[in-house]
Amino acid sequence: MVVRALTRHDVVMEALAHPDVRKEARHWGPWARGEIPMDWPLISWVAPDNMLTADGDRHRRLRTLVSQAFTPRRVEVLRPRIGEITAELLDAAEAAGPGPVDLKAALSLPLPMTVISELFGVAPEHRDTLHRLMHRVFDATTTPEQAARTNADMLTLLTDLAEEKAKAPGDDLTSALLEARAEGDEKLSQTELVWTLILMIGAGYETTMNLVTNAVHALLTHPDQLALIREGSASWADAIEETLRWDASIQYLPLRYTAEDVTLAGVRVPKGEALLMGFGAAGRDPARHGADAHVFDLAREQRGNLAFSHGPHFCLGAGLARLEGVTALEALFTRFPEIRLAEGEDVPQSPSIVASGRSRLPVVLG
Repeated sequence: MVVRALTRHDVVMEALAHPDVRKEARHWGPWARGEIPMDWPLISWVAPDNMLTADGDRHRRLRTLVSQAFTPRRVEVLRPRIGEITAELLDAAEAAGPGPVDLKAALSLPLPMTVISELFGVAPEHRDTLHRLMHRVFDATTTPEQAARTNADMLTLLTDLAEEKAKAPGDDLTSALLEARAEGDEKLSQTELVWTLILMIGAGYETTMNLVTNAVHALLTHPDQLALIREGSASWADAIEETLRWDASIQYLPLRYTAEDVTLAGVRVPKGEALLMGFGAAGRDPARHGADAHVFDLAREQRGNLAFSHGPHFCLGAGLARLEGVTALEALFTRFPEIRLAEGEDVPQSPSIVASGRSRLPVVLG
């Protein structure tokens, strides 16, 4: 099979706006011919029936229904709770002792996992399982057998959640989605609801986990940039935006497809081919961000980034991710001004073509 990766900012934007570049896998030749097995490692990015894989009116309907439940007001209401969770996690990290702390395990992972789980009504006893399953979706070392099992287990877990909320609704987004409807439209079907939960919960925690980890690592390895924040020349929000550009949580997003022959950047792409959107590469495109695009620079004149995509598929959870990121950075560096990377400890990249993250982030809190 042929998958073309788009890496320049202008080409990615051109593809995102092209009417014949679609999200529905039925436009992909190998998928339509039944050549993609259900144990393909990226199957969880192709098979779902949700907003991420829908086009046109169907995408509009799904997005409208989800938007009614996932409003900016709901995000803002979460601000105090996000602060409370962050403080509790930092308390626990400090109490663990003077030795190195894996900040990913202590803060970057449990913060968004707790927030998104509370938001969607996922019970505490299911969260570790949810994390394990979501991690496999992003992990490039996942075997075909694991991919197929992960897909099935995810469906089972979130189908059970939807059924529980249908019987006993609560003050959570799953219950809200069960009731949400657009004017003149019907409610989400059971299948649509479950796949929407997979999208929203997965996007709501894995990507934010990597955003927080990447931002902390960037600041600790660029003390001159951290100093800009401490002296008031830059803000924690600036650090989040520059991290989104310089080290985006999603590097390559599978997949889009050519519904007809198209021409992108002067190159003809035949009908029925798959495209991989290089959001991470676009963030370091010198043509968009200047000759120093490879440099982490909080004083950079922001030119926008594609970390949350663009256009109709722009991430609904962008506001929540930014809020969690800013809250985590401000609390962490204010409480532990002497925080530093632990000497002699590796900070390995997580094995993934989709995400940019680190397997662990050992730090000394100071």
